[in-house]
Amino acid sequence: MVRILIQLDTAFLISSALVGILYGFSTLMFIGTVWTFIYKRRTQGVNHAMAVVAALLFLLSTADMILVIIEVEDGFVKYRDTFPGGPANFFANFLQKTFIAKNVIYTLQTLLGDGVVIYRCYVLWQSVWVIILPCMLWCGIAAFGICWVYAPRSNLTNSPDQPFFVGEFMWITAFLAFTLVSYLFSSGLVIYRIWTIESKASAVRTTKRKMPILRVLVDATILYSAALCPFIIIFYTYSSAVFYVMGDMLVQVISIVFYMVFIRIAIGKHAQDRETSERERMTTLQFRISHLENGSEENDVSSWLTAQK
Repeated sequence: MVRILIQLDTAFLISSALVGILYGFSTLMFIGTVWTFIYKRRTQGVNHAMAVVAALLFLLSTADMILVIIEVEDGFVKYRDTFPGGPANFFANFLQKTFIAKNVIYTLQTLLGDGVVIYRCYVLWQSVWVIILPCMLWCGIAAFGICWVYAPRSNLTNSPDQPFFVGEFMWITAFLAFTLVSYLFSSGLVIYRIWTIESKASAVRTTKRKMPILRVLVDATILYSAALCPFIIIFYTYSSAVFYVMGDMLVQVISIVFYMVFIRIAIGKHAQDRETSERERMTTLQFRISHLENGSEENDVSSWLTAQK
């Protein structure tokens, strides 16, 4: 028996408002990411793979926002009086093309985000063995995502009281569980590797250095987990309304997490380069001052000897 916390039409209105707010943040952070690409192009080489990933994440987020607007217009305006059962039954019909398209976008967005984390893990560890389990989990996410999107839905009731049949419910639950485990495991490997490297490096440094990259990775992991865990817990209670409230939001959260990490790393790298440049400039200035002082002392001694003669 399904337990509905709120009506589907109400849930969709809440979801649409929250998705619009998150899309605004995502767009601003994408602009910041583009700025980092432009800045790095002037100073050093651009990571073209990450640039492509950022562009794809923004395109998927924008496509999801467009589909949300289309669904709002269809459910509350276009088919409000003609669809049997009204807006609540309209949003319970998960055979709608817009809903299936949003499922595809969420699956691709998840695979893209987790793929980036696995790639960072490989770059830091430089070992294929370390990413075997994350890759297996990633393949599981892809498999359950395909089953969720393309499997037959002949048992779908199109009722707001029971929108999911048992098989689809199991696929979605497995998809979300694999997503959480894959992200936490891969992020944990990345965080642990950075912590060990920084700990070893700090042992030979004369001054203690902060680890902003480590902190931002931890923050990103907490943010994504905090968004995904309630989704899994509430969805497991078989509440279909939360699927609308959280499902579209997660598409935007994935982009925000990626942009946050990328921008923070770029800012940290810029600050580090500026600090190194200032240190080199100060060293050069001190050398010139020392050279001038030594030159003045030599000239004074020569003048004094000449005067004595």
